[in-house]
Amino acid sequence: MKIIGIGNAIVDVLCKVDEQFLAKNNLIKSTMKLVGEKEFQNLISNLKIEKTIAGGSVANSIVGLSQLNNEVSFIGKVNDDKLGIEYEKSLTSENVKYCYKRRKENIPTGTCLILITPDSERTMCTFLGIAGKITPSDIDEKSIKESGLVFLEGYLWDEGEPKAAFDKAISLSNKSAMSLSDKFCVDRHKKNFYELVKNKLDITFANEQEILELTSGKTFEDVIEFGKELNKLLVITRSEKGSVAIKGSEVIECESKKNLKIVDLTGAGDLFAGGFLHGYINNMPLKKSLEEGTNLASKIIQKIGARLN
Repeated sequence: MKIIGIGNAIVDVLCKVDEQFLAKNNLIKSTMKLVGEKEFQNLISNLKIEKTIAGGSVANSIVGLSQLNNEVSFIGKVNDDKLGIEYEKSLTSENVKYCYKRRKENIPTGTCLILITPDSERTMCTFLGIAGKITPSDIDEKSIKESGLVFLEGYLWDEGEPKAAFDKAISLSNKSAMSLSDKFCVDRHKKNFYELVKNKLDITFANEQEILELTSGKTFEDVIEFGKELNKLLVITRSEKGSVAIKGSEVIECESKKNLKIVDLTGAGDLFAGGFLHGYINNMPLKKSLEEGTNLASKIIQKIGARLN
């Protein structure tokens, strides 16, 4: 197995909304808000559902890797309920090995409402359900040891016992990578994330907002200096400014693709990470890996949802 992902197993529900819907429900555009089951049901009750699909940030990256013919697997916690069964089917149909055994839980499978505004930005309201309750006993030791790299999801820190589960996965892994997930997620877990990035992870994925939040940097030059001192692989996406990989004194830049017909930014960062890791695990140079990430991200933002096919 080349890569195993560990993340929130979330069923994505995609809906188109206008700006007024966000304002009326006190939602901040382009962010992820954690909601309870009742608030989730209130939000979705008046919306037309465009699409439902097995999602979660790292799961999206893993499916992207599978679609590029890499051997991949995923650990994510679901209930043995209707959505949990559908989630597993959706992943396995994409040739992803699912390394978690469903069981009956008191909490339902997690769901994420993805609200797409006319400018193609996505605002997420996530009811984590059982997904965030991952514990060390949920980590499949054999699968981790047999994988070349474990890819972890920052969002998992929002509930449950993620620290112990992450520590176990990292200690068993041959190499470890993590996505910082979201600016507010970084703000909530800044101390823990900083410790992971500095002392435990081999590769960190972040967008410009997230890495500035983590490092308390004022400018992107501050981030470059942090990356050089870190002396590990730091991969940063910068929207229309492209992407950057920093490893020691090496700073490699890649331009974004121009003149794209952007439909939905859901999964752009996830698919970028998938494309980059495709290059990385297949021993491509860092520049080529950035290009692979850019290529996948540019494809996904021209369609609804986070699946290439």
